[in-house]
Amino acid sequence: MKLPIICPSCDHTLQVSQMKCPECTTEVNGNYELPVLLKLARDEQDFILNFFLSSGSIKEMAKQADLSYPTMRNKMDDLIEKINQLKTKI
Repeated sequence: MKLPIICPSCDHTLQVSQMKCPECTTEVNGNYELPVLLKLARDEQDFILNFFLSSGSIKEMAKQADLSYPTMRNKMDDLIEKINQLKTKI
């Protein structure tokens, strides 16, 4: 099951309120914001992971996705802009 990041009722970003250790059952409760990267959609997180795994090569990512370099560059620029907007909300 993937971690939900958006409220199904009002579309706001969810916050973490509890974590539990599966080994010793210690529980941590509070009100914590998700890290910026977890606020991204799953496909955006996958894009960043693929970028990292391709050694930061947009050219290689474009080749793997069978897209042109400018198309992949535009996707990267859009994601950079989104991350910058999320960072300013912190």
